[in-house]
Amino acid sequence: MDEYQALKIERADQLATVTIDRPEALNALSTQVVAELARAVDELRSPEAAGIRCVLLTGSGAKAFAAGADIREMADMTEEQAAEYSGAMQDVTRELEQLPVPVIACVNGFALGGGLELAMACDFIYATASARFGQPEVGLGLIPGFGGTVRLPQLVGPARAKELIYSGRAIDAATALQIGLVNQVFDTREEMLEAAAATGAEIAAKSPAAVASAKGTIDAAAALPTAEGLLLEREAFAATFGTEDARIGTRAFLAKEKPQFIGK
Repeated sequence: MDEYQALKIERADQLATVTIDRPEALNALSTQVVAELARAVDELRSPEAAGIRCVLLTGSGAKAFAAGADIREMADMTEEQAAEYSGAMQDVTRELEQLPVPVIACVNGFALGGGLELAMACDFIYATASARFGQPEVGLGLIPGFGGTVRLPQLVGPARAKELIYSGRAIDAATALQIGLVNQVFDTREEMLEAAAATGAEIAAKSPAAVASAKGTIDAAAALPTAEGLLLEREAFAATFGTEDARIGTRAFLAKEKPQFIGK
């Protein structure tokens, strides 16, 4: 991986960890961070990253995953500059969603505004008990611009999303777990990262081809009526039978052996 100023990227076997590294600014999503996140996602798609089977996304320090957009930069933006800023970050979240490998957001401390929007673009969220989530933009005379009005209703339902966005209220990790925004809550950052790495290792042991197909099918079917979603699933299910991983997995099962998947 190339050198970064605002990110740290570490690889351990089949797991990559991307850390937003601006603790002095609560990991705020400056234009530099957005640009580096875009580059990191591109690298995670590159041939050099072919062995990576799961990605963790987190923030450095004890206080924040990402406290939101960089308000100092935003304060003097024109409408045209704001549209460009929004578009750049929306592009990052779409590219993150479309990675063929799962991405787990590991939230410690604040995930507000753009920070929550970034976390919601991941496949699912783990959090510490100290985490706090919210879309506070209306308190600045703004609205979410990195996907909050789209993804938050998909995750928690339109009524809960409207309550959170209209009020600008921040919720704690226990409430986020209760409404389905996060999957699990842990006492400490270390416990959360260990659990996320363990989940990543569990995923890595499965067929990369099947995991990628499942991810693509779930995301595509979410926007379709049930009948169309079922047809899409049928086609994706049939396509897996043409993969090497399917042959490896079924033969290993019948032979009572551990499969060694190749991702094809």
